[in-house]
Amino acid sequence: MCKKMYVRGETMKATGIVRRIDDLGRVVIPKEIRKTLRLRDGDALEIFTDSDGEVIFKKYSPIGEISAFAAQYAEAMHQQASIPVIISDNDKVVASSGVARRDVAEKSISKEVEELLEQRRTFTAEQPGEDIYPIDGLQRKASIIYPIISAGDAIGSVIVLDDGEEPTETQKKITGVAASFLGKQMEQ
Repeated sequence: MCKKMYVRGETMKATGIVRRIDDLGRVVIPKEIRKTLRLRDGDALEIFTDSDGEVIFKKYSPIGEISAFAAQYAEAMHQQASIPVIISDNDKVVASSGVARRDVAEKSISKEVEELLEQRRTFTAEQPGEDIYPIDGLQRKASIIYPIISAGDAIGSVIVLDDGEEPTETQKKITGVAASFLGKQMEQ
């Protein structure tokens, strides 16, 4: 039987896994949990505690810190260029405009986008067969994907969804500017 616990209004499931703290104060997070939560070597974790003695680890998202600002930037891009825009961290969508929120909010980015971020590569759909579906469960292709780079690390992406037209040079440039600007915001 799986026990459920409620912390700050969210349901948490007991895994049944118990780990001991070693002499250096370390705890190993089991491989199954790392895989499920998409935790990789070098990922930062935030640590929360509460008055009941609970310790909660949460994957840290630098883009998450500026999610309200990212949402405003996505909205401005959508209004000015009439393109559907998604801004993600390395795991999930943090902001969007021009696409139904219920379709993308908090959804995971695809493995293809993860690979682009790891390689710090941009993507522009200009050739047939270069289809990337950027968000798990969303059946819309990406037109442009730019990694957000901060202090040399890829911390997220700016994604323009396919609207049936080939991406213009202006759309490519404003997407690149958005990614660069958001990366600079994180460095301040």
